[in-house]
Amino acid sequence: MFRKLLKMWILLRPTHWLILIALCAVTCVCYWLLWSEIRPEHDQHASSTTDDFDFEEHLVVLYNRVPKTGSTSFVNIAYDLCKPNKFHVLHINVTANMHVLSLPNQIQFVRNVSRWHEMKPALYHGHMAFLDFSKFQIAHKPIYINLVRKPLDRLISYYYFLRFGDNYRPNLVRKKAGNKITFDECVVQKQPDCDPKNMWLQIPFFCGHAAECWEPGSSWALDQAKRNLVNEYFLVGVTEQMYEFVDLLERSLPRIFHGFREHYHNSNKSHLRVTSSKLPPSESTIKAIQKTKIWQMENDLYEFALAQFEFNKRKLMQPDNKHVQKFMYEKIRPK
Repeated sequence: MFRKLLKMWILLRPTHWLILIALCAVTCVCYWLLWSEIRPEHDQHASSTTDDFDFEEHLVVLYNRVPKTGSTSFVNIAYDLCKPNKFHVLHINVTANMHVLSLPNQIQFVRNVSRWHEMKPALYHGHMAFLDFSKFQIAHKPIYINLVRKPLDRLISYYYFLRFGDNYRPNLVRKKAGNKITFDECVVQKQPDCDPKNMWLQIPFFCGHAAECWEPGSSWALDQAKRNLVNEYFLVGVTEQMYEFVDLLERSLPRIFHGFREHYHNSNKSHLRVTSSKLPPSESTIKAIQKTKIWQMENDLYEFALAQFEFNKRKLMQPDNKHVQKFMYEKIRPK
């Protein structure tokens, strides 16, 4: 077989050789033209997913706000400044104020936040537990922020809020309106509204959507909440230092939070929502609550968050505490 093919090649006339060479040349040219059309599109796509990604204009901040931590005051600054700063603010309203999303809603919410480019840059906010976007094959996760409050202060504020409302919507009749029992009396009578289990909220909000997160007194939930606070949240402030929280956000993410410091300081939004007729607890009430496991665990998370927040504040400045910390690149090789 090989010998027959060899004889055929030898017997080919010069014109036949020219035709073969021409066919090979045309094939090569066609291949080169086809590749030159495909390659730029491939390079452009690769570039758009890496080097050309605009972090500022695709910025998404997710504030899964814990109830009664001063979140209304903070969010209303965002609503005031979203137009001049050219970003969107979106409230996440879950049916019946549920804090955990169903599985179908988790998928839909994650995809909405990630692909709703017309809304970017954006600040999403709502009373919902932490949701881990990395479980859903999302390339760019949102930046999480939050605030925490001393657990007993938060519980007392909520207790009186349900009875007397606040100055934000003073004419709205609350669920426990007309109930004049003080928090101290509630504790003595061991009524459900002041049950320490009602303090179990900041831990599950940071823990997430796992069932164990919502089991009051779960050590696993507390540990998971701490891990998420450090690893998944850009910044967690404390209600008692709202201005410092706003200051760090404006310095770090000015694309959205530009002007927040001045607006918070000079506008009437710094104490927008104040619970009416809130009585301080007695010493005996405080001691009784502080003996409970739930308070001790919630306070553990609060102290952990406070320590992290104070750490971030200190690292903002140089050791002389007079100049802001900076960084630079040097000793770059090869020259």
